[in-house]
Amino acid sequence: MKRKIIAALGIVLGIFVVLAGVKTWQIRTLIAAAQAMVPPPETVSTAVVHEEKWPDTLTAVGSISAKQGVTLSPEIAGTVSEIAFESGAVVDKGDLLVRLNTSLEEAQLRAIEAQVELARVNTDRVRQLRINNTVSQSELDTAEAALKQQQGNADAIRATIEKKTIRAPFAGQLGIRLVNLGELLDVGKPIVSVQALSPVYCDFSLPQQDLARLKTGLQVQVTSDSYPGQIFEGTLTAMNPDLDQTTRSVQLQATFENAEKRLQPGMFVRAEVVFPEEQTVLAVPSTAILSEPFGDSVYVIETNATNSTLTARQQFVHTGRTRGDFISVGSGLTAGERVVSAGLFKLHNGTRVQENNTDTPKPSMSPNPPNS
Repeated sequence: MKRKIIAALGIVLGIFVVLAGVKTWQIRTLIAAAQAMVPPPETVSTAVVHEEKWPDTLTAVGSISAKQGVTLSPEIAGTVSEIAFESGAVVDKGDLLVRLNTSLEEAQLRAIEAQVELARVNTDRVRQLRINNTVSQSELDTAEAALKQQQGNADAIRATIEKKTIRAPFAGQLGIRLVNLGELLDVGKPIVSVQALSPVYCDFSLPQQDLARLKTGLQVQVTSDSYPGQIFEGTLTAMNPDLDQTTRSVQLQATFENAEKRLQPGMFVRAEVVFPEEQTVLAVPSTAILSEPFGDSVYVIETNATNSTLTARQQFVHTGRTRGDFISVGSGLTAGERVVSAGLFKLHNGTRVQENNTDTPKPSMSPNPPNS
């Protein structure tokens, strides 16, 4: 009986060993097949790193301001009796804009002018009597002082009338009228904006490390989203002698003729200071740059010398200025290398790739619509 049991256990153990051996062989075969399996290459678009001559520029964000600009308001309260302008009109210096009611002042002025005339006649009479030594010098001095006092009173009323007559302080373009006929205006109540639009200024700032390169007379170009594709050219005309204590930047001002009056005060623009010399840069499409918290990188295409397959190698780079659809690379690449320009988000270091540049839009220095 014991022999039969031992024989049965032996048969079972033998079957288990055979099954374990077969399963081990199958697993090893699957592992070897998986290790031998090569994933298909990823399809990407590529571009060649090339040298270009780019203008040497410094870029900043700027704001347009008028050479002269003010919102007019009365110095003396009064009621609007006349409005002599239309919204948006172009005016010359001294043009009448608004007149406040001056009927009371004009009546007071007529009374004072009568007193001035009486004081003048009296002074002439006393002066003649003084020549004949009929009156004393003190009487003549008193008469002349009274005349001057009355003249001063008249001048004060004329000044009040003039302050109630609001004129254009300089030639420029008016904004939207903010008052109505018969309205009672308090001191400081806005009436209308007056802006001199030719020339205009562009105010912007640059960091202190660029200070040594800056000087007045350099060309400045500005662009605005309001006028896509148009470049406005001006001249750097002023630099602050002190730097901002918070940002350590220098405030700059460029002047633009603005003959067509397209640049408006308060407009946001992108400003570029253009230096006379050009720089040689390595340019790649901006889409080739993979920006991550630990740095910018590109994928360089390398050819395997053994089987001629293409692989992507991640290379960290230092980027510089952008121009159109391109960006300059300061270090990490050499001219003639090929980099992935589309499809880089599905790659990792060593991924096999294949090139397909037929369906990819070509990068341009002047894209349309322009880059914002």
